[in-house]
Amino acid sequence: MSIRPLFVILHRWFGLAAALFLFIAGATGAFISWDHELDAWLNPQLFKAHSAKQLPGMEALPGLALANQVEAQDKRLRVTYVLTESDAAHTSMMMVEGRTDPATKRPFALGFNQIAVDPVTAEIQGKRMWGALSLDRENLLPFLYKLHYTMFLPDVGGIELGIWLMGIIGVIWAFDCFIALWLSFPNWRSWRKSFVFRWQQGGHKLNFDVHRSGGVWLWILLLILAVTSVSMNLERPLIRPIIQFFSPLTPDIFDSRKPLAPEHTVEASFSREQVVELAADEGRRRGWSLPVGGIFYSSEFGVYGVGFFNAGNDHGDIGLGNTWLYFDADNGQLAGSKIPGTGSAGDLFLQAQFPLHSGRILGLTGRILISIMGIAVALLSATGVIIWARKRRARLLSARQRVN
Repeated sequence: MSIRPLFVILHRWFGLAAALFLFIAGATGAFISWDHELDAWLNPQLFKAHSAKQLPGMEALPGLALANQVEAQDKRLRVTYVLTESDAAHTSMMMVEGRTDPATKRPFALGFNQIAVDPVTAEIQGKRMWGALSLDRENLLPFLYKLHYTMFLPDVGGIELGIWLMGIIGVIWAFDCFIALWLSFPNWRSWRKSFVFRWQQGGHKLNFDVHRSGGVWLWILLLILAVTSVSMNLERPLIRPIIQFFSPLTPDIFDSRKPLAPEHTVEASFSREQVVELAADEGRRRGWSLPVGGIFYSSEFGVYGVGFFNAGNDHGDIGLGNTWLYFDADNGQLAGSKIPGTGSAGDLFLQAQFPLHSGRILGLTGRILISIMGIAVALLSATGVIIWARKRRARLLSARQRVN
């Protein structure tokens, strides 16, 4: 008995179940490969420092000094991420959260979680809630980024429904990649047809070729996108347990700590300056040449993270990303690290997932390729639905003719 009819049914229903989500993920992915550049272009008020025109020639303050001034100006907030270096022409973008309100014992509701700070005057010249459900100009790129992997579905009972959904869609997509490849080669005598596009014939024949032959040409890249999407959305509940069956994994510092509720978080015992100095000393001890480039504080876990990178490379634009050291905010002890290119085979696999999915593993070339792949995913989803709709219409017409 041929297995092909079963694969046809599975491909049809897998494709229909995932088509809308993959279309959105593909279309948004084509844009967010350039999210920082597009964000700066759309929102110069958030990225260009006012003082560059008003006070030309003035030197920028270091990032940590800027963060301290921001916190002094508004005691309701805590800076949770800041770059150590500043550029007089551009704002310093910081992430913030509300400190605990003594009156309510709850965090202050700031209404924003990201600020743009003038590096000379320490003026907050822009605020926004990164990831807000908003199509306003200043929120558009963060909106597309979050839509890409959550579809903006709400959390229910502590379960991140959007992240789980897109992870499951990724699992379906990965399986369907193999089913689609099998279906694309019905027999070895006519294998060349699966690589051909009938451009001159157009219509449904070209639509079919775009779907089938396009999928064949891009198959390995589609599979990589599918697997990496699963790895990032379902890393802890699914991927890490599977990998640990084959390879040991370095313990994740955030897995070994119990998260605190917002109302139970406390101030760090060590300052940012102290932790940066500890990290710099540790970096020198290990023989690293890269400077400390940024620091974040997680009040939820009581952990500082210190990144090592040159100014302007905070996004890890090539390779496996930047190096991070983690310190206990209560006692200043080194609590863990993430050093790209080191560790077990399983560690290396996990380190490669975001760089592969974003294309940053290949730098600029990879980002261009991922933009093209985003368009291709959206196109393959649309052509698949068109093929299904055309065949369904033909089946319904045939059924009516038999009845008549």
